Amino acid sequence: MSEAIRTHAPRFLVLRGGAIGDFIATLPVLQALRTQWPAATIEIWGYPHIADLAVAVGLAQAVVSLDRAEMARFFVPEPSFTDAQVAAVRSFDLIFNYLHDPVGQVRSNLLLAGAKQVLSGSPIIKRGPAVPFLLEPLQALAIYETNGTPALDFPAALRARGRARLQALGLRGRPMVVHPGSGSPTKNWPAARFVEILRRLQAAGRETVAVLGEADVAEAAVLARELPKMPVLAGLTLTELAATLAECGAFLGNDSGIAHLAAAVGLPTTAIFGPSDADVWAPRGRGGVTVLRAPEKELERLTVAAVWATLAQA
Repeated sequence: MSEAIRTHAPRFLVLRGGAIGDFIATLPVLQALRTQWPAATIEIWGYPHIADLAVAVGLAQAVVSLDRAEMARFFVPEPSFTDAQVAAVRSFDLIFNYLHDPVGQVRSNLLLAGAKQVLSGSPIIKRGPAVPFLLEPLQALAIYETNGTPALDFPAALRARGRARLQALGLRGRPMVVHPGSGSPTKNWPAARFVEILRRLQAAGRETVAVLGEADVAEAAVLARELPKMPVLAGLTLTELAATLAECGAFLGNDSGIAHLAAAVGLPTTAIFGPSDADVWAPRGRGGVTVLRAPEKELERLTVAAVWATLAQA
């Protein structure tokens, strides 16, 4: 371990791309660094619409977008860096590279730009679960956390705004959140069955709210047709959505980034898995996570009765 890291408040850089679930599975890395070095400055080079979550809860101070044109220099042979890039790279005591870097080009270029030390962790999960795998590079710092749980603890002001959003939808308690979509149609339990679950919840007197993202066009159409008065959370930034979820009571959804988000804010989470590997990608959260695996990984074979029985036991 670098002597500089031992003797002063260090500066860390974490390079992390990927989707929402990928980033949330990496939160325990940031949590472990923050626990070990509370005064550390942690910067993320990633996708701001996702990585801003870490800034909102104090796990990082800043996010720089990987989509900036000059970032391409770190991915090519014989790069030419700007003075600002060299100064930025050299300002960090340690860089964690979680970018896809199969031949080590990014790592080599970071060292060429003057990086003091680079620890690499593959974003391709080679063995599950994902969280312990992503924590492995920290062993070089004598941090042997193997069972981290992603946690997003929002400040009171953000949670108050989340509560106000729910109240604006006519919700007074802590509703059950249902997300019928995901980033891939192949992961989605039929939307009509989510509608049936929502009807049963409402008949039982449970407040409910749906989450709909940009990719959930088909699911949004089904809900609009079958449950036109359903309160819906849509059009929010990820941080706004997360702070609102933190004021809810429980979550039901498919294998998606939003399921990981719900678990990370502490909601009791029921996640439906079909073709993807729950042993690798099941969400983790302090509120508890129940994984419902479709028979033979075929979502059509998972019945409403089975999901309803699981919710009743939660």
